[in-house]
Amino acid sequence: MTQILESVDKERLAVNPLLKNKSELGQFLTPSSVAKFMASLFDKKLMSDPKILDAGAGIGSLTSAFLERIVSENLSDRASVTVVEIDEVLRSRLIRTLGLFENKLKLDKQIITEDFIEWATNALLDENSLLASSKIRFSHAILNPPYKKIASSSRHRKLLRGVGIETVNLYSAFVALTIELMEEHGQIVAIIPRSFCNGPYFRPFRQLLLEKTAIKHVHLFDSRDKAFKDDEVLQENVIMLLERGASQTEVKVTTSRDDSFADYEENCYPFEKIVQPNDSELFIHIPTSNDLSFIERFPSVHYSLKEIGVEVSTGPVVDFRVKGHLRNMPEEGTVPLFYPNHFVGTSIEWPKVMKKPNAVFVDDTMKKWLYPNGYYTVVKRFSSKEEKRRIVAGVLTPESINYSEVGFENGLNVIHYKKQGIPAELAFGLYAYLNSTEVDRYFRVFNGHTQVNATDLRTMKYPSREKLEKFGRWVMANSDKIGQEEIDQKLEEIL
Repeated sequence: MTQILESVDKERLAVNPLLKNKSELGQFLTPSSVAKFMASLFDKKLMSDPKILDAGAGIGSLTSAFLERIVSENLSDRASVTVVEIDEVLRSRLIRTLGLFENKLKLDKQIITEDFIEWATNALLDENSLLASSKIRFSHAILNPPYKKIASSSRHRKLLRGVGIETVNLYSAFVALTIELMEEHGQIVAIIPRSFCNGPYFRPFRQLLLEKTAIKHVHLFDSRDKAFKDDEVLQENVIMLLERGASQTEVKVTTSRDDSFADYEENCYPFEKIVQPNDSELFIHIPTSNDLSFIERFPSVHYSLKEIGVEVSTGPVVDFRVKGHLRNMPEEGTVPLFYPNHFVGTSIEWPKVMKKPNAVFVDDTMKKWLYPNGYYTVVKRFSSKEEKRRIVAGVLTPESINYSEVGFENGLNVIHYKKQGIPAELAFGLYAYLNSTEVDRYFRVFNGHTQVNATDLRTMKYPSREKLEKFGRWVMANSDKIGQEEIDQKLEEIL
């Protein structure tokens, strides 16, 4: 690593503790090893006289890595740089970083002190703006955007809608705006959370990304906490190389355990493995091996929940909205309220001594949120980082409780049929299938965070109803002696 990049990285470590609005602005500064790798992804044939955008530039780690590559590889003797940074503490250091290159190449620099979303949306809407004229666009963008949710009623959301962008997080907003600001065949390298790859809230962002860019390269860190280890970030991150207006061909997928890139590996995949044909949700899969996937190994696993004859819903009881109805323990006039930790394997532990309530009082306003007692397969919406599996399923059996109705809290996904129970064999079959190691691996290819949404479960593929019921009958006959190994072995036999 050069002296400039080492100097910038020391500055990053020094300034990190001084940031006062870190959580508010969603700031995570890029280590120089990651910045250098990101800069290396750009096509060198396209790096002559670049027009560079760095939105949320911080102290300039990414821009400096890009410029350093230009200088060290003699790719250009000039560059135009637009850096956007709202934080004054970072901006003063950003100016110093850019100054390190002034004697190395002709640098035309523009430092934007505004909020990036305000600046970019205004630029796109202003007919007199050079950016809006389509004559001047950026040829390169290198981004580590902020990570923070955008409230649906916020000014940011309104500004984004004004330019046709619908998204729920600052990082996807930054990338979406950047895509709109790029020239044809302009390249973007961004390090972002992997959460956009699935789930309903990011679908409009995925659609924009897939319609306007080609995915060229995806890098995945094997360990969730290694890309930004100085900030203790547990979000699973990916680095993506996108090219605006390019034809989509195969995608290079690389992996490393951490930001040292010491165990770097790469494979190439046809685009059909990244976004499956006919997937209306446009989930982005990130395979990491050329081995046949679970779905490829078992072509009989091709049914949706709808085709099996069931549906899935998020638990309808949101506890903080019905506080007056909650009871710590069952009493007259109440029914069970099930939370994720009530389900342990095929058993129900209810009532349970815990911080959460065990029951809910029933009146006319509460009744609409309840389900009749029956067999239901449930899946935890959130798995902790300590849990080995992303999908953790359980089963409610009607004989386990002596109540005619039950409540499912919002932390559960519930598989049902028209808000009624499902056949016992099917409930246990879905339980075993979802808890298998193969399904966990399959799920991780498109899900990079600890949340399992109902949409994820709807999008997944399943064996036929007959095979699931066969699996379920085996579970019911052997429930006291079934472990992970037995479930995995039996799934292979049935499929």
